[in-house]
Amino acid sequence: MTAKRFVLDTNVLLHDPKAVDHFADNEVVVPIYAIEEIDRFKRELSERGRNARVVSRYLDSMRERGRLSDGVETKTGGRLRVAMTTTDMPQARQLPEATADDLILALALEEQRRGGSPVIFVTKDVNLRIRADALGLLVENYTDERVELSELYSGATDVVVPGAEVDRFYQEGKLAWSTERGELCPNQYVVLKDEANAAHTGLGRFDAAQETIQGVRRLREGVWGIRPRNKEQHFALDILLNDEVKLVTLVGKAGTGKTLLAIAAGLQQVIEERKFHKLLVSRPIFPLGRDIGFLPGDIEQKLNPWMQPIYDNLELLVSGPASQKPEKGERAERDRKNGGQGSYTELMDMGYIEVEPLTYIRGRSIPNQFMIVDEAQNLTPHEVKTIITRVGDNTKIILTGDPYQIDNPYVDSSNNGLTVVVERFKLERLGGHVTLFKGERSELAELAANVL
Repeated sequence: MTAKRFVLDTNVLLHDPKAVDHFADNEVVVPIYAIEEIDRFKRELSERGRNARVVSRYLDSMRERGRLSDGVETKTGGRLRVAMTTTDMPQARQLPEATADDLILALALEEQRRGGSPVIFVTKDVNLRIRADALGLLVENYTDERVELSELYSGATDVVVPGAEVDRFYQEGKLAWSTERGELCPNQYVVLKDEANAAHTGLGRFDAAQETIQGVRRLREGVWGIRPRNKEQHFALDILLNDEVKLVTLVGKAGTGKTLLAIAAGLQQVIEERKFHKLLVSRPIFPLGRDIGFLPGDIEQKLNPWMQPIYDNLELLVSGPASQKPEKGERAERDRKNGGQGSYTELMDMGYIEVEPLTYIRGRSIPNQFMIVDEAQNLTPHEVKTIITRVGDNTKIILTGDPYQIDNPYVDSSNNGLTVVVERFKLERLGGHVTLFKGERSELAELAANVL
């Protein structure tokens, strides 16, 4: 099989600084103009700046293997070459003012004119892919970590069994399940359906260690006043309250209750059950690494516009009518003293709740906390890795988000950090995932989410 030549655009290297090693035994051509662009970003205190510095160090380390202009061998058995064009792009095809994109395209065209192995131009820039295609180049998007949403692991499945097994499941609270009967992922939720009566069902979770389907916990009193309204919400609360699962991902459209359920479970385990020292709620201030800025006020006042959705959920959970909440523990006593209502600001002052951005998380260690990362679909896979590797002993982390609502122009619905984590952790016993489908915010919100 003839090796291919891949010409990389600047944005591919800034998205994945180790992209050169992801092209197997083919030849990778890095335009010198891409390196010049990367040099402009290396001083940024952001994820893009970090990646620019990593790329520069990586290419410098490759010089030890030989001259980059002649090509050096990569660790995957391919070749890396840094090249520049000796001709300009044809005048008829060039924009009025030549840019780095023009020079990179000119190099790709020159590589194609040389003949030999097929030349493929790789870029994450949609418009540049269109231009390259119009010039007659073979074009690809960089998709090393792509997960198609239509194939995304949902975290739950239906299983048809004899009615007697459904009855035994209710009597014993579990049902033996071997791989011969069907493959299930660890912590995957199951709807057991009677083969003779579709209305006769049971809800369970597959325990891979014991090879059994365990019944989900009953939540008659709800969790911090929140009761599940559908089976997916029931699954979500069950996995959020499971001490053995340290990483939970919740995916769903607007209004499905992802953040509310996660915060309710966090309050329950931090304040009522004392399993964690603190509830830490965070969300990205796009992009991850950008400073809060020069807004007036202290850090809390600067954060208010970004964190208001979190405060809204906390207000609903903590400061709602006492009649909607279970009366027990210190919280009930405090609520009675406050005339039947509590305040999330009081819990923040007591150190039970902390709301902060992800900007300064690198370098931290976060032990004994229930950590929620909201809007995780706006994070890159590397950023999510940075966050999860901060988790210390006895910390549980929950990632919530909607892959269809992405504000970060550098990721899309299939290569963002949230969907990558869902796929990478679906076979791990420390991970659990639930996809929520039905909106429960209001009838109007559900209708808008479906028809607009």
